[in-house]
Amino acid sequence: CVTGLLSGFLVSIPVGPINVTILNEGAQRGFRWALFIGLGAVLGESIYCALGFAGFAGMFSSPRSRAALELASFLLMTFLGVKYLLAREVAPVSPSAERVEHRLHPHTAFATGFVRVLGNPGVLLLWVTLSASFTAHEWVDPNWQSKGLCIFGVALGATHWFALLAWGVSLGHQKFSARTLLRVSHASGAVLLLFALAIGWRLVQLLANR
Repeated sequence: CVTGLLSGFLVSIPVGPINVTILNEGAQRGFRWALFIGLGAVLGESIYCALGFAGFAGMFSSPRSRAALELASFLLMTFLGVKYLLAREVAPVSPSAERVEHRLHPHTAFATGFVRVLGNPGVLLLWVTLSASFTAHEWVDPNWQSKGLCIFGVALGATHWFALLAWGVSLGHQKFSARTLLRVSHASGAVLLLFALAIGWRLVQLLANR
């Protein structure tokens, strides 16, 4: 649950379409509207996390595949850390999410958040890698009780971030601007790079013991 809580919170921080939507619409429509956008996004993140555990996390049991996963995790964390640390502008809505949103025409805050996450295949790829990495590192046990607690933690961590963001935006748009979001994103990038270093050290130890 702690693994899911931390990952759900950190993954939600970087500046992206959901955070920008909350920033813009929360300033106009208030805390409740912004919060429900976040809750819709939480549902989408939780579904993709569950799909990652269900479809791929059990494939990495041999030492060789685990080493490959360690390397993939290291590269992913390094890429995301550098990307978020060096971000200079907010991320636009992905073309795939725009197409899904155009077809479904969400009319509520919750539906908008849900569709914008579900229409982004990059979120699924991220959770496939993270869920497999959690299992390989033994941070999550290979049973559905442990995986379910992790998914619950992801939902709880993401909800905490989006609620905090919605509350900050509702206090005043000038107090919680896109510039502030970029600074928070830079901080999350630094944290992800620290995780990448820890995974890299573990990979070195794994290869040294072979």
